[in-house]
Amino acid sequence: MSVTRDERDEDGADLERLGYQQELKRVLGLFDNFSIAFSYLSPMVGVYSLFVLGAGAAGPGYIWLMVPVVGFMLLVALVFGELGSSYPLAGALYQYGKRTVGPGYGWWVGWIYGLALLVTVASVDTGFIIYFAPLMKNLFNININATSHGVILLATLILIAVQTVLNAVGARMMGHVTRIGVYVETAGTFGVAIALGIVGFHHGLGFLFTTHGAAHAATNPLGVNFGGNWLTGAALVAVLAHVYIFYGFESAGDVAEETQQASRMVPRAMRRALLYGGIASFVLVAALLLATPASAKGYASAISFTGGVPAILAELPTWVQDIFLVLVCVAFFSCGTAVQGAGSRLVYSYARDGAIPASGWARRVSSRFGTPINALLVGAVIPALFVLLVNINPAHNVHILWFVFPAGINALTLLVSFGVSGIYLSFLLTVIGSMIARAGGWQPSGRFRLGRWGWPVSILAAAYLALMLINIVYPSGLTSPRGALFNFDWITLVVMILLLLIGAIYFVLARPDKRLSGPSAEPVTRPAESPAADR
Repeated sequence: MSVTRDERDEDGADLERLGYQQELKRVLGLFDNFSIAFSYLSPMVGVYSLFVLGAGAAGPGYIWLMVPVVGFMLLVALVFGELGSSYPLAGALYQYGKRTVGPGYGWWVGWIYGLALLVTVASVDTGFIIYFAPLMKNLFNININATSHGVILLATLILIAVQTVLNAVGARMMGHVTRIGVYVETAGTFGVAIALGIVGFHHGLGFLFTTHGAAHAATNPLGVNFGGNWLTGAALVAVLAHVYIFYGFESAGDVAEETQQASRMVPRAMRRALLYGGIASFVLVAALLLATPASAKGYASAISFTGGVPAILAELPTWVQDIFLVLVCVAFFSCGTAVQGAGSRLVYSYARDGAIPASGWARRVSSRFGTPINALLVGAVIPALFVLLVNINPAHNVHILWFVFPAGINALTLLVSFGVSGIYLSFLLTVIGSMIARAGGWQPSGRFRLGRWGWPVSILAAAYLALMLINIVYPSGLTSPRGALFNFDWITLVVMILLLLIGAIYFVLARPDKRLSGPSAEPVTRPAESPAADR
């Protein structure tokens, strides 16, 4: 899509009205913006990582829990689209909170969201070696111990370094990497479904409407007990397998200052990334479920942490498995690249406002590449430090105050549990911020506006985010299915509180909100565009 000079001038004028000068290179089109958001969301990374949690907790019927998650997150995407259209700025959620409520509020939204992003970089990149190791064994007979902490650390640091270099040489390069990610995700989701269908499914479509005894301890493949309660027990844990996947669309707003016609394109990219991600995920999950072995023993083996997706794909010819291993490795790489890119733009947006230490250094933009070069270094170093936590892996339960650090769980896994809770908390605060502004008379003025649907969409979005956040962090005990499979009792909540306390100490001592400009900057004013306009 070609962009006229007038449209480029409009982007620059929008930025000036919001109080900034164009420093980053505006080189991304709609598909690039969509690709970054979609690669962050990454159906392949999410499904391959969480399939066992979902199917093991609730059986084949867990696939239908995807529908309400995508549906409610679409409401969130509509709210974010309205904000992103009015404030097409790097740093997205931080800027939305700052301009709808105030500097302090925005700082806190950015703090929570930024930490979640940097944790996610570490989480995604450490998952890469799980699929890279068998690929090296199959192709070159090279044995890599994917469970070794040293191997995980080395592989992740190399991956972060490569991603940082690619992100540093320009937003256009990030767009190229994530475009490849879209093609790979498409081939890896629909391609797996087609390949498994050709080999032959072991179940009919009716299998997707069963629970396969997951609500009962005797027949649950993960050995957890929901006391026969599927909807009020198994489903509440299994839904987290979808909750972990369907975010990341908001990163389209993080790169808004590098996107042409951002006021129009950012909302479109958010919606499209979420909807296409939902379709691709549904197809992949359905195919994997239908391809599980028909026998009770075979099914239990496939829906276990020692089986999972690789065990289901084992029925495919070896060369086909290798192709899909390549695709999933590329998907992990693309996802990590997109998340690091989004996180660095948040750091840059913070630094430009003087909201973090060494802001003058962190806001530096490369004159050659037009990228926030030092913010990218922050987006590399902090995840690398997080990865060091993989070496903390107690052999016995560690009792800390009133809660227990469980044996056999490394500290990085516990920190990663904050990734989703931090995302949901920052999302909730952003939606609440838009509601506070709307109640105070705020009138969205970008290309995309919800109009009379603003209040009902925002209320439903906030209610969903609040309820799911409680579901994520609720400490139900290490012996409960939630505590055993996901949040490790109090750990997720305690980690979130600790990170908030660290933020609070800096906030009280440095008062970064005093250096920020408030929400008085003039929003983008353009003719309205309805959600139906891009269909």
